[in-house]
Amino acid sequence: QLQLVESGGGLVQPGGSLRLSCAASGFSLDYLVIGWFHQAPGKEREGVACNDYWPDTKNFADSVKGRFTTSRDIATNTVYLQMDSMKPEDTGDYYCAVGRDSYPDLCAVDPTSGTYERWGQGTQVTVSS
Repeated sequence: QLQLVESGGGLVQPGGSLRLSCAASGFSLDYLVIGWFHQAPGKEREGVACNDYWPDTKNFADSVKGRFTTSRDIATNTVYLQMDSMKPEDTGDYYCAVGRDSYPDLCAVDPTSGTYERWGQGTQVTVSS
């Protein structure tokens, strides 16, 4: 069974932190691009971050630069989105996704780019005081 299982969402105060996890099951994260996406209530899904497999380059949306980072742990077949200094506008559903690396091109944070082939089920994040 091929799955990306997300966890780590919840309620956090502005300025706080959350770490989202995305565990791959039934396939390896080796050689794959990681993408993270955010869908605010009533809005279209937007790209947040992506991570090429090789080289280990990362691309972030302007709205999260300096606040969010993504990483992968090959040993546990898990990817992470570390969210710091969170803002109310970060509220919404977050999705992880994977796709084939288009080396040497930098990964795309656009969810409609065609890169991403497998998607997580999503996890809810609420930033509120």
